[in-house]
Amino acid sequence: MTDYLEVIADDIIRVKGHRIGLEHIVERYQAGFSPEQIALDFPGVDLPTIYTIIAYYLHHQTLVEAYLARVNARAEAAYQAWAAQSPSAATLRIRALKAAREHTPS
Repeated sequence: MTDYLEVIADDIIRVKGHRIGLEHIVERYQAGFSPEQIALDFPGVDLPTIYTIIAYYLHHQTLVEAYLARVNARAEAAYQAWAAQSPSAATLRIRALKAAREHTPS
């Protein structure tokens, strides 16, 4: 599989030579996309590579799904941390301007 995937760091697996994660290919496959449809989303990745990655997923489904769960949990935690932050002064100013504009008769 090292010809097609590379481990960048703990829980970061990418298509070799690309910034496309294993999760991007597998999640589309799980959503019902055909390999050809996936190739349209990632034109830099050739069809044989996509088929090979799908075959890897099918042969190592438990491991890949555990990886996906960890990746999704990390993404959710990052989102929650971001959402919990106070808005910046610029964001607050834009919201105030938008609210004032909505309450001003035209």
